[in-house]
Amino acid sequence: MTGGPDVAGTIEALTARTGLAALPVRVRAWDGSEAGPAGAPAVVLRSPLALRRLLWHPGELGMAQAYVAGDLDLDGDLTDGLRHAWRAAADRGGGRIRFPAAVLAAARAARQFGVLGPPPPPPASQVRPRGRRHSRTRDRAVVAGHYDLPARFYQLILDPAMAYSCAYWKSDGPGYTLADAQRDKLDLICGKLGLADGARLLDLGCGWGSLSIHAAREYGARVTAVTLSGEQGRFVARRVRELGLEKLVDVRIQDYRDTADGGYDAVASVEMGEHVGSAGYPAFCAALRGFAGPGGRILIQQMSRGSRSPGGGPFIEAFIAADMHMQPAGATITRLEEAGLEVRGLEGMREHYVRTIRAWTANFERELPGVTGLIGEERVRVWRLYLAGGALAFEAGRMGVDQILATRGR
Repeated sequence: MTGGPDVAGTIEALTARTGLAALPVRVRAWDGSEAGPAGAPAVVLRSPLALRRLLWHPGELGMAQAYVAGDLDLDGDLTDGLRHAWRAAADRGGGRIRFPAAVLAAARAARQFGVLGPPPPPPASQVRPRGRRHSRTRDRAVVAGHYDLPARFYQLILDPAMAYSCAYWKSDGPGYTLADAQRDKLDLICGKLGLADGARLLDLGCGWGSLSIHAAREYGARVTAVTLSGEQGRFVARRVRELGLEKLVDVRIQDYRDTADGGYDAVASVEMGEHVGSAGYPAFCAALRGFAGPGGRILIQQMSRGSRSPGGGPFIEAFIAADMHMQPAGATITRLEEAGLEVRGLEGMREHYVRTIRAWTANFERELPGVTGLIGEERVRVWRLYLAGGALAFEAGRMGVDQILATRGR
């Protein structure tokens, strides 16, 4: 391109001028200019707003806002593009930025290309919770923001049992499906909890009811299913009635902190503890012990992150689950033991989540017309980024997921 502003070429030149490594991706700008490695994934800047969002929110949040709003796109497979960019960022040398000339040049370019200006409004789908963190009111609003999408949406992307958590893949065979892996995960949990006919199970954060229904139907357990989501609770109650399991499954739409009874033979918390928060986690562990009767078993399936980055990350906290807190598995074990529980086993399942999310992604893309009709174009972009980023985080070991089995002494 000649005679134009050459936005992409200017970005490439500024990258070199600052002393950083070369562009890890190809850049295609709104003026038609392109720069960067020819064989790399192409980041498409559709308007100056893409760069303005990055100016106001450098890093992950600005990129996510620009992508969700449609100001930025990525040509080709989103997962491959993110993988390429993350690897390049990890391998990038720590070159010394040359000030002040580089800053002045960037400021001049930003003014020339219309990047400077007030912060753009956040996308409509960005979560903006109010109130004290992890208060009952705020937790209810945060849960509703993610889980109170139409149940039909989750039916399109999950397995028939509606398990919205990491599956357990026991086979690589072509006939072995997501539904098989989720069934095997539910059997794994029921086996570790020692469920049998008449056993009392408390399912905290029961989601769409996969574990509660499986434990009742296949093991004869008497289940109390607790969820903070009204959409989930109504769905599970309806499904329980349709299956004729009303005498075995009691569905409660409430905060787990309002669950007053105890003496359960088994307690399960499947990917719910991440929403409790760091400050409230010791009390959560104490509550788990209080729910279990003497000799009762407790199983936690929970995502984990390193101690340096325990949150969900800027994108997750802004668009998916505000206030999420993930901690190393060792920290969870310590807190369970401090609550007076005996930890009997830990099983890492990180690789299983990669396959699970890839299966959800395949369903999502196959059912895209129906998905779009239910949640709209902007939320489709949120979920695409969520699924692609989640799979890569588990693939690269930045996140893990574990099953921890504990018991209450007699």
